[in-house]
Amino acid sequence: MPSPAEIIAGTSSSVARLAAYAFLRWIPGHHFPPLILSSVAIYLAFVFSHPEAFGSSRAVVSEVPSDAPPHVNGNDRTKARDQTSEAHEEPVLYEEEKSLFKTLVFGIPNWREKRRSYATIGLNVLLALFTLDLVFRGPLLHPAKDLSFTRVGYVDSTSAKILIREPDPAQLPIYVYLSPADKTRWTTTDTIYYLGPDTDYTQALSFDGLQPSKKYIYSLSNDKSGTFVTAASPLSEAANSLTFLTSSCIKANFPYRPTAHSLAIHGLEYLSKLVRSLPSPASFMLFLGDFIYVDVPLRLSSSLAHYRSEYRRVYASPSWSLPGLDTLPWIHTLDDHEIANDWSGGNDTDPFPAASDPFIHYHVSVNPPIPPGSLSGPEANITYFEFTNGPASFFMLDTRRYRTDPESQSTSSLSRSSEKPMYGSSSESSNPPSTRETHSMLGTQQLDSLLVYLSAPEPPHVHWKIIATSVPFTKNWRFGTSDTWGGFLRERALILQAMHDAERELGVRVVILSGDRHEFAAIRYPPPVLSQDQGRGQMGDTVDTSDLDAAEPVSKPVVYDTTPASGPHEFSVGPLSMFYLPFRTFRQIDNQDVAIKYIPDGNSKIGVIDIRSVAGDAGSGWQRSMFKYTLYVDGEDVGGKGGRLEMVWQAGPRDWAYAVERGEGSHCGIDGWRQYNKLCGIAIATSRKKQEGERPSGYELTLTNQSFGDTFPLAFLTESSNFIVYDWFNYYLRRTSYEI
Repeated sequence: MPSPAEIIAGTSSSVARLAAYAFLRWIPGHHFPPLILSSVAIYLAFVFSHPEAFGSSRAVVSEVPSDAPPHVNGNDRTKARDQTSEAHEEPVLYEEEKSLFKTLVFGIPNWREKRRSYATIGLNVLLALFTLDLVFRGPLLHPAKDLSFTRVGYVDSTSAKILIREPDPAQLPIYVYLSPADKTRWTTTDTIYYLGPDTDYTQALSFDGLQPSKKYIYSLSNDKSGTFVTAASPLSEAANSLTFLTSSCIKANFPYRPTAHSLAIHGLEYLSKLVRSLPSPASFMLFLGDFIYVDVPLRLSSSLAHYRSEYRRVYASPSWSLPGLDTLPWIHTLDDHEIANDWSGGNDTDPFPAASDPFIHYHVSVNPPIPPGSLSGPEANITYFEFTNGPASFFMLDTRRYRTDPESQSTSSLSRSSEKPMYGSSSESSNPPSTRETHSMLGTQQLDSLLVYLSAPEPPHVHWKIIATSVPFTKNWRFGTSDTWGGFLRERALILQAMHDAERELGVRVVILSGDRHEFAAIRYPPPVLSQDQGRGQMGDTVDTSDLDAAEPVSKPVVYDTTPASGPHEFSVGPLSMFYLPFRTFRQIDNQDVAIKYIPDGNSKIGVIDIRSVAGDAGSGWQRSMFKYTLYVDGEDVGGKGGRLEMVWQAGPRDWAYAVERGEGSHCGIDGWRQYNKLCGIAIATSRKKQEGERPSGYELTLTNQSFGDTFPLAFLTESSNFIVYDWFNYYLRRTSYEI
């Protein structure tokens, strides 16, 4: 029976070892350092204050002399037989083996074996030192006050933004030069006379009047330089293609490596290799928040100086010197760990003002422009952005600055209740809520800007509306749901309705890119389809159309478009360099958020988005735009494991869509031709406007089965039936094909 001292020492040692492994290799939570350090302290106190309890004598095995006369009676013979049987059932574990096991596994020393005992004690002390190292080495040894650097921010076809930090006053004034990379022709573009503590010695530089699709070199008189490539001209052939990256969440030296630099970002090693291996150069990194972890492992301060130092330490990482990273532009959204975990306290509550300051100076200053029509200037405090690059337009949300507390559980509950159901839920009306609640993630002004963006027609060459949100739009994450859009279902309903309207009415596709959860998931949001009759209800479950609110019109029956790839899609990815959860938190709970793929494992996940134009059929006048998302986990392309997803959309004039779909059976179309085209292979629906002189005037829709060369007249609609054509074509005919 172990002594009380051995029990306490073994328990405290085991707790310290298990907690240290979890802290250093799994998740650097703030609960672990106090637990590890206190356990090691208790362990050392008992080991060295009760030495007599850890030096038990060796086991003594008595032997019977060989010359002793046998004296065995009947009872002794029975006992011997029982003992022999027990000896065969349970092997004898001698004291030496027990001591070795306790020392190596549980950390209980045996002072008769001093070398072994000191080794196991040293292991526990080393784990405590590793814990202190991960928490304090970076902040104490690397304040990075003398950090001098430049980086590339937002770049469009005619301009570029560069961030500079230079705290050395001896370098002032700083002269800024620019030259095309193909020929040396330096031009002085700016002169910096002052850099002060009010901006943490940073300043944003702008280069204007540039040529599209051209590489430039910038050089500063403080011996800093770099390169960037401008975006393609909106009307050029190159504008039909775009490659960019996305990820979120950075924590230096995690998983912990004792020999690594305390500011090393392991995920940047994978990013460097990826950037250099891409067939088409990445135009930018869309980083979706948690650039710093001010409260992980421990919050050391909430002061302005500390928040600024956290940003400096990330930019002081030696990992930025890896090949390919200095030319990659980064644009940023804000998330909670740049402020405080799961932040929803508004923008005037501490510590938000201190947290916002370095985000403004280091990121917002060189981010894309704010939405048209928004208030401008520093006093406007606008931290959401809108821009267009090639075939896609972007809206970057700020999901922290303007958010309130999430909806109460009764309001955001996903189960059926006596309350009005959510738009798009299993018990929904076809109309979204008509009034806005006080619970908001975006705030009124940002929400209005987003809805205007979604309803605005795009130029003919833009086929994708991409919304960047730092937290997942889906409610399928069942852990911390209230911190995602799952905690703001009414506001989400308004936005989701606007997304469906944009796809139906504007002839574009909507894609959501999100981060935060340290996992990858692809989700589809199928549109609720208004049916003309109950016969078309095969595509989804009909919703109860009883009048839920007398002040609102009675809704029509609603069905979900169950065709694969219909509706907006979301791709949520993270981290770039951080922990992942070993337990699963993602689960589809209804038919509104349809799970396509879920890949939780991996300390580094990077999404590569490649948008390409693909030639349409000869003479059709239509253009295909392909959106391909490829996931890289710990530097490996997991396409063979289900990480690659391709969306192919046939884009054409805005009043008509062009549909391509691969599949069999129910994947092949609407009710009118489902049976005819049961073995369809690839089905194409086209529309042809009647020429002058042909009677009657209107549009003729035909369906062609390419597998057999058959052409099936689908419908003929006159000019007066445009709305019906549009509704049919977008809900039933326009399809996207994807491969997983």
